[in-house]
Amino acid sequence: MKTIAVIPARMGSSRFPGKPIANLLGRPMIEHIYKRVAMSKSLDATYIATCDEEIRQVAEGFGASVIMTADTHERASDRVAEAITHLEADLIVMVQGDEPMTHPDMIDSAVAPFRDDPKLNCVNLVRKIDHEADYYDVNTIKVVMDQNNNAIFMSRQPIPTIAKTGFAHTTAYKQVCIIPFRRAALFQYTNLAPTPLEELESVDMLRLLEHGLGVKMVNTTFNTQAVDTKEDLARVAKLMETDPLLASY
Repeated sequence: MKTIAVIPARMGSSRFPGKPIANLLGRPMIEHIYKRVAMSKSLDATYIATCDEEIRQVAEGFGASVIMTADTHERASDRVAEAITHLEADLIVMVQGDEPMTHPDMIDSAVAPFRDDPKLNCVNLVRKIDHEADYYDVNTIKVVMDQNNNAIFMSRQPIPTIAKTGFAHTTAYKQVCIIPFRRAALFQYTNLAPTPLEELESVDMLRLLEHGLGVKMVNTTFNTQAVDTKEDLARVAKLMETDPLLASY
């Protein structure tokens, strides 16, 4: 089962323009993501997909394989679908370009369920939210699941409610944006019409859920922090200072 990773990235983030090439511990942020993802033993290749010449130049400067895409994509998943059109792969792992704390073992965990379930089309990693501030943060995508760990809904708003029990006694989860698709499922995604909740929440996976398609959630114990703002970047820099993976690249 040939498996590749694609990291979608663009300069035009509304909350943090230019964040893929922002300096993080002396390197462009996207370099950390690319090199950490490429360490996964499950992958045959890793690519960066972008519409921006600035990102292409930076990425090729540290040795990344880059695929240029259209600049019209609203969703990262659509950008990845375009990028892999002429690539051969059975599984495509989308790793968002704002996850510099990605650990290669997370990639391995996300793709493992596909080996045992031929009907599985899409997986997302998920992690328990440890801090109440993250529960209320609109940049943290919250997930509620059924008894079989299939996603029911995702929102930037705080879900599930903590009205009865309080945060300390409620288990809340966040989406971790490492998302493997089977090839056919990714093309199915991009051919589906965008959906109302997808657009309201600005969450890619809601397109699948609103069209009645499943998303399996797989728990990870790795504590990651996505970078949506300059404040997030500073927070991640402190968290990564003692990360042993840094010495590997």
